[in-house]
Amino acid sequence: MIQDRRFVTELVYGAVKAGDTLDWILRRYVNRPLRKIPPMIREILRLGLYQIFYLDKVPASAACNTAVELAKKYSHPGTVKFVNAVLRTAVREPEKAKFPDGKGHATEGLALASQHPYWLVKRWVKAFGFEETQALCDFDNGQPLLSVRANTLKADRDTLLAALKEAGAEAEPSKWTPEGVIITAHGSLDRLQPLQDGLCQVQDESSMLVAHVVDPQPGEFIIDCCSAPGGKTTHLAALMQDKGRILAGDIYDHKLDRIQENADRLGISIIGTQLLDAREVGHSYPGQADRVLVDAPCSGLGVLRRKPDARWNKTEAEIGELPALQHEIIESAAAAVKPGGILVYSTCTIEPAENQAIVEAFLARHPQFQLEQTGDYLPVKRPEAMVQLYPQRDGTDGFFIARMRRLPEA
Repeated sequence: MIQDRRFVTELVYGAVKAGDTLDWILRRYVNRPLRKIPPMIREILRLGLYQIFYLDKVPASAACNTAVELAKKYSHPGTVKFVNAVLRTAVREPEKAKFPDGKGHATEGLALASQHPYWLVKRWVKAFGFEETQALCDFDNGQPLLSVRANTLKADRDTLLAALKEAGAEAEPSKWTPEGVIITAHGSLDRLQPLQDGLCQVQDESSMLVAHVVDPQPGEFIIDCCSAPGGKTTHLAALMQDKGRILAGDIYDHKLDRIQENADRLGISIIGTQLLDAREVGHSYPGQADRVLVDAPCSGLGVLRRKPDARWNKTEAEIGELPALQHEIIESAAAAVKPGGILVYSTCTIEPAENQAIVEAFLARHPQFQLEQTGDYLPVKRPEAMVQLYPQRDGTDGFFIARMRRLPEA
């Protein structure tokens, strides 16, 4: 049963991640537009092709036979013959699906081989060069690590590591933060007792850095503008020793419920949730917050390995549109910061237009804010004034963080 579940997971996640690459392969074996193939049959063909080209342990005949049986269930005899013919041809003539290479086709070949959109790979090659883009794509296709943060209100990292071992999990300390733990082997998370007991919170390693940059102090009033699902919010509360007040805002009720559930499990009392558009924070709380965190909505290009379908749901147009929203949010958030207070802007993308450009434009408009040496606030110090983590360079999710201080009034 466990083996079957693993196979289904690998098949589904793998086929979803392969996305348009599978469609490119499919076009080599059909002579009609893919949009004219019924959606269910298209999915059956994709699953069959994924097994033929990417799963060595599945016999080609078994992949074909399974697809045919599925076609019988969901369509008519003519379509069954079509499915059988397409997949059998793919087995006999795999050379038809050889990816382009050589001069003038290297970027397209990399996009297909690495199962990334061509427009995105082309964009990265321009920014990073071919070899570094290849490393970035390889990272995206790797197995994401499960990382958790010790809830220091209940347990330090050593205590958590001991509890995880007792629960049958294998874990090791993170090199990025003093609370971080990498779990390398575990059963169902729903049955992982240290997690259920509130000794830890699931959170990406790079995401754990943000609260350290905010550097909240006990007794302060903190606003987390875009707080769901609450990993950073609860981290802020832990660093504050659960003393003070944190306002966690979001535009969806169900996401606020999730934050409250996490806070209750972790034993946190200082977080209050509010249905609040981040673009209205400054109007609602003018000059009231000691520190404001803006973890802005973004393209998410730094965390593609954790979301197998996300690479195919992004568009170049979307990246071009997001900065307008990000500008609105940081403007409003800044208005909520007290004189002498702190504003932190972060994203989980590696796009300069959503990161450095947003901060630079904001600072140009607001001389009352000064950029601080953000890297000085990380547990492992870095020299950058604005910190940008790159998957292919740092071995962690792509993340951006900038810390700014509002000057005291004269």
